[in-house]
Amino acid sequence: MPENRTTTEEGLQEIFRPDLKSSAPAEAVITDVKHLASYNWINASAPTIAVPGCPPKWSPPPGRCQVRRDRGLVYISQNDARHPDSPLEPLFRSLYIEHPAFDIHSVDIVTDRNNIRKLLWFAEPALCKDFVRGAFTISVDMAAQTAIFSREGIATNTISRRSRTSGFGHEFEKAYTTAQVKDSTGHHRIISYKLGGLNFLVRHETDGYVEDLKTKAKGRISTETSLSTDVDTLTLGTDSASMHAPSNKSKLIIKREGRVTPRASTLEIKTRASHNKLRFAAVAAQLWASQTPKLVSAYHENGRFPTPSVTDVATAIQDWEKKHQDSIAKFVALINHILRVTRGWGGSSTISFDPLKNSIVITKIGRKKLLPDDLYARWETTDPANITQSTALHT
Repeated sequence: MPENRTTTEEGLQEIFRPDLKSSAPAEAVITDVKHLASYNWINASAPTIAVPGCPPKWSPPPGRCQVRRDRGLVYISQNDARHPDSPLEPLFRSLYIEHPAFDIHSVDIVTDRNNIRKLLWFAEPALCKDFVRGAFTISVDMAAQTAIFSREGIATNTISRRSRTSGFGHEFEKAYTTAQVKDSTGHHRIISYKLGGLNFLVRHETDGYVEDLKTKAKGRISTETSLSTDVDTLTLGTDSASMHAPSNKSKLIIKREGRVTPRASTLEIKTRASHNKLRFAAVAAQLWASQTPKLVSAYHENGRFPTPSVTDVATAIQDWEKKHQDSIAKFVALINHILRVTRGWGGSSTISFDPLKNSIVITKIGRKKLLPDDLYARWETTDPANITQSTALHT
């Protein structure tokens, strides 16, 4: 198989979209999806997360409901806003709390969903229309053979000043969902899956979950992993004894609170004016990257919403995936090329999209590491079971 054509200099490689060649198996499909961990950001003076947390519960009011326009602080990337020292640290802390002996060596890529969407857009812009409109940069740290991707150079929040041009999405979520964790400002989940022979560990935000009446009647809530446990067992207190600092070098505070919710119950919420119907193709890549199976499409007239329905889109996501095999295979080829380069260099690098050249540039750089040292130590042992409880933060 011929290599993709690149521009190569010392510590720099350039990849051009037309030269991406498929390096994926016959079917570039996501398999072996597992929910691993989750957490909520808590509104506090110091960066604080609750593990496992819980997404807001879908609880629509009866009949039509008038919703105000959005106003105030809106997070674009809450992990960066609340913990700028290490936005990826909560991912690993929550993972090792739920799975103290997790084998991080088996993972090829650790990333947020947003980075997947950006690189998928580069491989095939038609799959993510209106998602990327300019240059972007992704930071990369190599730990053994694992590439750690982190968003870079983004605005972390914005201020919505209730006007005729502001939307209704955030106020809609407040009106149609019920928080399950006190002072929560957002729920994030960590899943793993296989794609094109690569093992991904992906973090993404979830808008809410739908309570399964059958599950509730049985008094049991399950996930795709060994986390299947009675709800009462997973409901954790908020007393001060449950507060933990990962290490004396970390500013992150962790408390045990919430309950595990199954991936099958999670949903994405999209709001639109009634004359602007949502096309599934516009959100398919986002739902695919996080394997989110449910979608709420809520339409309004000047902020007045009839009761929207929850649609199971799992089959539609699979159909979308089958329809776009060539494009997804190019995405896998891009990831493989990035891995070959960054593994060869080791250390730190960046992945940048240059809109003028319409190319991806990988550059070797020197900078502060993305994670605290004790988390990098997880790659230095050949037996994850030997990691101490203090390193794993197991409570």
